[in-house]
Amino acid sequence: MIATLRGEITLKEEDALIVETNGIGMRVHVTATLRESAKVGERMLLYTHFVVRQDAMSLYGFETLSERDLYTLLLSVSGIGPKLALAILSSLNPDTVKRAVFNEEHDILNRVPGVGKKTAQRIVLALQDKLKPTDALAEVAALTDTDSEVLEALTALGYSVVEAQTALQSLPKDAPKDVEERLRLALGYFQ
Repeated sequence: MIATLRGEITLKEEDALIVETNGIGMRVHVTATLRESAKVGERMLLYTHFVVRQDAMSLYGFETLSERDLYTLLLSVSGIGPKLALAILSSLNPDTVKRAVFNEEHDILNRVPGVGKKTAQRIVLALQDKLKPTDALAEVAALTDTDSEVLEALTALGYSVVEAQTALQSLPKDAPKDVEERLRLALGYFQ
């Protein structure tokens, strides 16, 4: 029903932004990453998903169309509701979710609060046929076991999955391929 929303951010709430458009302030639930980067007073275009329930109507907003499409795919998984799907995209960036599905890495999804082992397996099973291995996804899936080990080490050190993934993505293309050196470089990102 509501596919996009363009307006000025007038307020940041715990899990939402209030976006004013034509004099109407709309509460839009967004990922933690988007909420943190958004600034009151700036204009923003959000790709939205409108959820109607018996007791509420909610609007969920995303920076990109592909992120919104992934959110919609997550909703198609049995047992995944709007808030849990948003929590998944708040904890993991879309590329990480796609890689986890593509490589059947249940443990990555299992790190999201509210996603247990069985739910992670359901997500992988349900989305494998829906996510086609496009060039971009094949590149994401090409992340090595070394990077998985670095990701695991960073999360064991207390960094969130999003922080660890961001540190991995910041590594130069010509970075060494051994775990210890990649971990050292990734830790340098946090300094």
